[in-house]
Amino acid sequence: MGVNYPLRRQAQLGPKGRAWRRGAGADGRHRQVILSGGAAMDLFVGLDVSVRMTSVCVMDVNGKVLKEAKVESEPQAIASLLGSLDGQYRRVGLEAGPLSQWLYSGLAVAGYPIICVETRHMKAALSAQINKTDRNDARGIAQMMRVGLFRPVYVKTERSQEIRMLLTARKFLQSKIIDAENNLRGLLRNFGMKVGAVTRPQFEARVIDLIKERPHLAMTIAPLLEVRRVLREQYQCLHKAMERLAADDGICRLLMTAPGVGPLVSLTFRAGIDEAARFSRSRSVPAHFGLTPARYQSGELDRGRGISKCGDSGFRWALVEAAGIIMRQRTKSSPLKVWGMALAKRRGPAKALVAVARRLATILHRMWTDNTEYRWQAQSA
Repeated sequence: MGVNYPLRRQAQLGPKGRAWRRGAGADGRHRQVILSGGAAMDLFVGLDVSVRMTSVCVMDVNGKVLKEAKVESEPQAIASLLGSLDGQYRRVGLEAGPLSQWLYSGLAVAGYPIICVETRHMKAALSAQINKTDRNDARGIAQMMRVGLFRPVYVKTERSQEIRMLLTARKFLQSKIIDAENNLRGLLRNFGMKVGAVTRPQFEARVIDLIKERPHLAMTIAPLLEVRRVLREQYQCLHKAMERLAADDGICRLLMTAPGVGPLVSLTFRAGIDEAARFSRSRSVPAHFGLTPARYQSGELDRGRGISKCGDSGFRWALVEAAGIIMRQRTKSSPLKVWGMALAKRRGPAKALVAVARRLATILHRMWTDNTEYRWQAQSA
């Protein structure tokens, strides 16, 4: 007749039928004990991350929940909880988000096999849950790690993250300058004052000239002009920092030998790719960033849906802008422009623009991989 142990000390079956139980060690921690010898049990972890707290679920290879807890969203706190359990951690999964890069780096340094999962894939996998809670989400992520049902996301290096932060801050100030100018135009238009088409340096002088005989309007417009002035000053600081960064970076200098590629496009491409070896084939780059055609097919229905528009929209925008410069420039021709203009005659300018952007992405990656400058003259076969 068998003996019924308490739940915490009851023997269970691990991988390959090995029996194990949990007992208190000399340091007071509950540790995994192998009863029949062999390797430690494989463990899988799901992390549902929020700004303040993270729900943690530790699961064994058979899907049994071994530990559930909430800790602070700090790499040290999560590592401390995982370190309290003995076993071989096979996968530690978390969803891509604002804190995922920081947590990923911290847990990777601590030696855990951390995996960042693509958000849309995870949302589809967790959508079958009846009740959406942080605890259930952590369990679902742990199950995804256990069965291998996930799509990992490439986590970029700190250098690329710094470049991306600079570009994002510059774009933010640029958008706020445009918002301030549009707001001023709208306010003055109510009184029949039209700013008209003026350059950025002439904008403030034009507004002052319109309100010089309306002191009551000047009380409102003057602070807005001051805000716009400060925004422009700080935007120029970030813009010059971007230009210096591109000039000091060897990869960006190499990319800027191609037509239509300046500091903004080169830094955007460098931060988006991060490492050239990430893509084994250069033709995979435009597909990864949503520049290839998408198709919907079901039964007798089969139609195209334009480009897929997946991946980084800023990366895609930069390449399309560079393609537009290539198609419009008149000073120097290139094989890429000749090909694009011929395609525009057959398929139209819009499709030709996207096609040039797609080919430019392939060319820039090949230049980076081979460490060669752009060839302005086509080579004979």
